[in-house]
Amino acid sequence: MIKQLLGKIPRKSSKSAGNGENGRKNGKNSKAVANTVSKGSNFGVDSYIGYERFNNQPGSDSGQNNGTMISMKHQNGNLGLYSYEVLPGFKDVPNSQKESLFFRKLKLCSIVFDFTDPAKHVKEKEIKRQTLLELVDYVTSANGKFSEAVVQEVVKMVSVNMFRTPSPQPRENKVVDGVDLEEEEPTMDLAWPHLQIVYEVFLRFVASSETDVKLTKKYIDQAFVLKLLDLIDSEDPREREYLKTILHRIYGKFMVHRPFIRKSINNVFYQFVFETEKHNGIAELLEILGSIINGFALPLKEEHKMFLVRALIPLHKPRCLAMYHQPLSYCITQFVEKDCKLADVVIRGLLKYWPVTNSSKEVMFLNELEEVLEATQSQEFQRCMVPLFHQIARCLSSSHFQVVAERALFLWNNDPIENLIRQNRKVILPILFPALERNARNHWNQAVRSLTLNVRKIFEDLDPELFNDCLLKFQETEKKEDETKARWEARWRRLEEMGAQKTAEMEASKQCCLKGRTGFSL
Repeated sequence: MIKQLLGKIPRKSSKSAGNGENGRKNGKNSKAVANTVSKGSNFGVDSYIGYERFNNQPGSDSGQNNGTMISMKHQNGNLGLYSYEVLPGFKDVPNSQKESLFFRKLKLCSIVFDFTDPAKHVKEKEIKRQTLLELVDYVTSANGKFSEAVVQEVVKMVSVNMFRTPSPQPRENKVVDGVDLEEEEPTMDLAWPHLQIVYEVFLRFVASSETDVKLTKKYIDQAFVLKLLDLIDSEDPREREYLKTILHRIYGKFMVHRPFIRKSINNVFYQFVFETEKHNGIAELLEILGSIINGFALPLKEEHKMFLVRALIPLHKPRCLAMYHQPLSYCITQFVEKDCKLADVVIRGLLKYWPVTNSSKEVMFLNELEEVLEATQSQEFQRCMVPLFHQIARCLSSSHFQVVAERALFLWNNDPIENLIRQNRKVILPILFPALERNARNHWNQAVRSLTLNVRKIFEDLDPELFNDCLLKFQETEKKEDETKARWEARWRRLEEMGAQKTAEMEASKQCCLKGRTGFSL
């Protein structure tokens, strides 16, 4: 009877039972978080990836978790508490456990924090920064081949941190004039203190001799390379510099990706030149290509020549040429030095895109032209010298305050170019002589007049007979122009007189009509 009464009294739940139930719930949450991290998801600036120790991942243990509990808000709006723990250093564990610890540290660094609020998760951000620095040291000092699991986890961690969606920046007013762009302050990423170390980890990983190319190419694939190329449009120049180095390392190490990387860079150039004229990483891409072109084998493949004609030469068209002209000029010159027959193609391409009203671009074109002509052989020079020196004659006649004429006259200070001009003076001097003669007489700039007299003296000493013939022809042309001008002026005077006479006749007729109407009304 007493036993039956006691059996009806409700029993208090034990702590162990409660802990077991909570443990099961936490286990489910841990698996959900593990799946999220393993997919490399990135929830953006205001959403985060939670992390908690879970038993089914490498490096897990069943010990007590002494980490910090932090609240993370996911993209779906659900709140949760997750453990962010301070892991031991690599020096504090035996060699057999270092790979396991490496996994755990990679998982720890897969959490993305909100850097727009400096006061939020300060301790956890510092833990992550220190952990990333340890990963740099570990990857640098690795003395054994990275396993496939390690490679996969490194790529996941890097993807979560790097492949984010940056906040869009207003760019409509940034491509007005290439010169003014350099004066604008670049947009700096607030997360850079952590992001820089992530880039450093990945750079050391790609460059490491312990990274197996055959194994790694499954994870650093074409889709991954495309995301890197998308990132190089970043506003932050520090990030673009790291991406430039990483892409160059990938191109050098993963030979299977080389044609794809070149083709993808081509597509970026096409879109930039013919559609948007807006891209922050053109200079960095050209610096990568400069090293690639330098390593091209001879004879050059047809696809490389088509790349020069279809991608590189049209890059002279955009207004913001000043942002990337130096690496572009280097790439162009590399092609001419490798195959001198391309000089004619390059020079005609420059003439096609030669600026009409932008004197600063004209000076850049003349600088590049000088480098190309230095590598040009006589045979190729003769093919394009007529249109080339017609353009140089127009430059000599320029009266712009930036003195395009002065820069054109400096070509005669370059010995290889002067030799080419001397050898072909019979064609070149008749083209240039009118511009030289007018500059010597009338140009407003004293330096231009002085340089013009020096060039005239060179031609006169080199071939007096040709010089005198050009002078006589110029004088005859000038005389004909004066006669033509006088005829046109006389014709205009006659037209003005006829017009004045016609006007007088019309006024007289009008007065007669008015008088007639007045007499009729009276």
